[in-house]
Amino acid sequence: MPDTATPDSTGPDSLDPYEPTGRTVPSRSRDRASYDREVVHAILDEAYLCHLGFVRDGAPVVLPTLFGRVGERLYVHGSTGSRPLRTAGQADPGIAVCLTVTHVDGLVLARSAFHHSMNYRSVVVHGTARTVTDPEERRIALDAIVDQVVPGRSTDSRPADAKELAATAVVRLDLDEVSAKIRTGGPHDEPEDLALPYWAGVVPLAPRYAAPVPSGDLDPAVPVPDYLSAL
Repeated sequence: MPDTATPDSTGPDSLDPYEPTGRTVPSRSRDRASYDREVVHAILDEAYLCHLGFVRDGAPVVLPTLFGRVGERLYVHGSTGSRPLRTAGQADPGIAVCLTVTHVDGLVLARSAFHHSMNYRSVVVHGTARTVTDPEERRIALDAIVDQVVPGRSTDSRPADAKELAATAVVRLDLDEVSAKIRTGGPHDEPEDLALPYWAGVVPLAPRYAAPVPSGDLDPAVPVPDYLSAL
């Protein structure tokens, strides 16, 4: 049966790091891995797009989708007709998934093609996705997903009605088996390449929000909300 536990919005009682497992210890560049809970939360909270991986009919599938974090849980929503979301609710313990989030902070250009890289922050979560059926938890989850994209938006829009809720599936993934991986700094060229006449360094990248563009049918008297201006 689907798990209908109420979400814990306050998170754990401590900020102890996540426990590394065989699936969360990287095979390469282990020094870049982090299990610090605050680091993981910060990377997740700065994102709203994730990639959800699972196995369907014996083959891997990875879908881009929106998510929201509430304490030590992530929520993903989609259509009730979505095959993976249907599968997550068909039987206990749900469906095994891998969820990833990545921020690209810079392009690292080295003198050699081999040592080109990226500066990034990423989180990988392994676990079991379970369908949320409790009405209050579904409300909290859907509000969290909206606010993950634009903080404050859930209270400045019409809530989903009964028909819309019936067409929406919500699944929960607990943050139990989690790791972050981070790369910073410049290129790592070989000593013999340092005198080569090629530019080397980092091209920083950062998200940028342009000025909000009102809908063509919006009443001109409706102002741009402060939470949008703040972006």
